[in-house]
Amino acid sequence: MTRAQFQYSKKVLKHFRNPHNLGKINDPSGIGEVGNMVCGDVMKLYIKVKNNIITEIKFETYGCAAAIATSSVITDLVKGKTIDEAIKMTNKDVIDSLDGLPPVKIHCSLLSVDALSEAIYDYLFKEKKEIPKEVVSRHQRLIVHSS
Repeated sequence: MTRAQFQYSKKVLKHFRNPHNLGKINDPSGIGEVGNMVCGDVMKLYIKVKNNIITEIKFETYGCAAAIATSSVITDLVKGKTIDEAIKMTNKDVIDSLDGLPPVKIHCSLLSVDALSEAIYDYLFKEKKEIPKEVVSRHQRLIVHSS
């Protein structure tokens, strides 16, 4: 792979060097943890929800520049959104917010959306609220792939 095929955008580098919402939330409403066994990236996302709105969101990520940048940007995209709005977040939203990712790093954007989905699943499950089908489906897919 040539250097030109593996170039990060300025936004990716900005989020990597100065990640937003880095850290852990004490007593979170939900936690989502996902990983990619092939590349070794692990993302843990914490959400705090009040009145169906994600009021606080933080992350801890072990991984490459793209993993850290996608974790950072998804926290910016989701903070202040309702649970329903957050559920609709796609990896394309993450990629577009970062002005693109190298093709070999697209999986990082998927991990960030999966971590968010798992945090939402965890929150809804703990609160005994109805879990939308797409969240249940994604959760079941992640459980199968992690075993």
